Amino acid sequence: MNVPVRPRDSYAPFLLPGALAFLAVVIVPFLMNTGVSFTDWQGVGSPHWSGLANYRELLHDSEFWASFRHSLFMVVAMAAIPTALGLVLAAALFDYVGKHFGTRIAAVLRACFYLPQVLPVAVAGIVWSWILAPDNGSLNALLKAVGLGSWQQDWLGDPDLALYTVMGVLVWVQIGFPLVVFMAGLGRVDPQLYEAAELDGAGWWRRFWHVTLPQIRPEVYVVLTWCTIAALKVFGAVYVLTKGGPGGATDVPSYFSFTTFFEKTQVGYGSAISTVLTVLILALAVLGLKLQGRAEDGDTP
Repeated sequence: MNVPVRPRDSYAPFLLPGALAFLAVVIVPFLMNTGVSFTDWQGVGSPHWSGLANYRELLHDSEFWASFRHSLFMVVAMAAIPTALGLVLAAALFDYVGKHFGTRIAAVLRACFYLPQVLPVAVAGIVWSWILAPDNGSLNALLKAVGLGSWQQDWLGDPDLALYTVMGVLVWVQIGFPLVVFMAGLGRVDPQLYEAAELDGAGWWRRFWHVTLPQIRPEVYVVLTWCTIAALKVFGAVYVLTKGGPGGATDVPSYFSFTTFFEKTQVGYGSAISTVLTVLILALAVLGLKLQGRAEDGDTP
């Protein structure tokens, strides 16, 4: 029985609603924001065309570059550390916990690690602000109770500690995503490869390095790309925990753009910041997709 093949054009009507929504929600606002970035405007009245003045000012703005440096720390906290820990934890849950204690226990632990991902950012931030409060926070109270009162700190109020404290919270929030992705990737690895490595006398670490990692390279690129983009546009955690403080110690480009746009009412300049950030994120997304495509092509025979 011959099944007629429908032409590709027949699928276009089903793609049209999504394309229109993407155009209205993403493309048009981005173009409008880019247009505003070439103006000098306070949000009221008529904008005045200023050309590249906002971008030239951006190049010499020490606050912007400081916020961008903080973004590099966020990339470490939300991409590098969670990816490394997620790989090890996923391998441990898949290879050890799942085999010795059952897949149900491994699934429960996986859900526990993933729980911070589904919590609203505002809720998680408020809870952590209670935990890290300098006077009656549970962390300082615990340190005092175990005889480490000298370690008590103003975790979110000290300019030397605030950024690292926010990084720690973001590691806790982000680690569940790489873990889930890597466990899914481990499920598609051919078990015969592990059996062959064991017969050759390879231990767990050698199997992990020479078998597991090469097989899940596409997942690694997906996680690194996704988490790096999330780190560059992080806003909610900074807003709830520190509001960019103290003294700009935790300011990041997205929050810097927000305060410039709404609090300082420098709409054109705030738009320029967000435009630069968007272009950077798009470039990283394209690079990540290319790396992922090469990794997948390398897996095909």
